[in-house]
Amino acid sequence: MRSSNPVFSRRGFSRDSGGYAGFDAQHQQAGANPYATNPYATDTTTGMPQAPARADVMTMDDVVSRTAMTLGTVILTATIAWIAMPVDAANVNKSYGIAVGAALIALVLGLVQSFKRKASPPIILGYAAFEGFFLGVISSATSTMLGAGVVIQAVLGTMCVFASVLFAYKMRWIRVTRRFYGFVMAAAMGFMLLMVANLLFSVFAGGDGLGFRSGGLGILFGVIGVILGACFLAMDFKQVEDGITYGAPRDEAWLAAFGLTLTLVWIYLELLRLFQILSGDD
Repeated sequence: MRSSNPVFSRRGFSRDSGGYAGFDAQHQQAGANPYATNPYATDTTTGMPQAPARADVMTMDDVVSRTAMTLGTVILTATIAWIAMPVDAANVNKSYGIAVGAALIALVLGLVQSFKRKASPPIILGYAAFEGFFLGVISSATSTMLGAGVVIQAVLGTMCVFASVLFAYKMRWIRVTRRFYGFVMAAAMGFMLLMVANLLFSVFAGGDGLGFRSGGLGILFGVIGVILGACFLAMDFKQVEDGITYGAPRDEAWLAAFGLTLTLVWIYLELLRLFQILSGDD
């Protein structure tokens, strides 16, 4: 099983050497005993999880602490950008230009980390810093034009989506299977292609392109984007759970933090856009 996040999907939380086996081909080969091919398990006869032989394995505390550091960096730099980059009539173009530059740097850093074989905390925290700067300017502009309530709604909405998906996942109301994964990834690919087409039409034809981000269609696609983000979270939780169960190396906690941050940023931006439309600013 692979995650929606590029950092997870590239690895699937399994490596050709030196890693651990997840619910991929090795699980199918092992049959009823997924621990039979797990190099970190100490008991391959009973099929019961045993304490990993290695000391440097990923734990939930590692994932929580790395995620807190990454999201904390996003929030810190977003706050700095909100205060330092005004979006009034005299500075809006400058602020937007710097925000776009920060977003591009964040994109490059994210791609670099996604294609690295090992986690790089400086790159991940650098991504979080520049992404936070971009979010701070966009949020400040939204607050200036529509009021702070829209930003607060998007933040609270993101927190509610995260908590709800986590609760549903822990209660096993959501089961991440291969069919679930395939459906979500197909839907995500279609969604992204439509958004890219809408962006290209808006750049070359002007206006709002194909209208997928305004009016009734904008609301529909905003809701779909949030639902996809929720599905991504479920798949990320599955990867973290598998990583802890099978004794993934401790540095994978940074990858988990990176992947979760990508998904939460996605959900926040979709909710922000959705609330903008509902507030009457297309």
